[in-house]
Amino acid sequence: MKTMKRIPSLAAAIMALGLVSTALFTVAADKKPKAYPLDTCIVSDEKLGADPGMKPHTFVYEGREVKLCCKSCLKDFKKDSAKFIAKIEAAEKKAK
Repeated sequence: MKTMKRIPSLAAAIMALGLVSTALFTVAADKKPKAYPLDTCIVSDEKLGADPGMKPHTFVYEGREVKLCCKSCLKDFKKDSAKFIAKIEAAEKKAK
């Protein structure tokens, strides 16, 4: 009998969590990430789009857009992301 009483409470909690997570996602989605300032891969320094058969890998990291020449560079980016973010920040300062 106690289990039957917990089901509506559990369902309400799940629904509330869903609403909160949707609201947080919407707020995060409204923020536009900082644009990537370079035309080269931050890891390999290869020109983005130089190889027509290779599509650049683009993603958002800590509120900023990051572009890599390929998804393979993601492993190196993750190993030392601070180093690569510093390169992006230096390029942003140079552009100003």
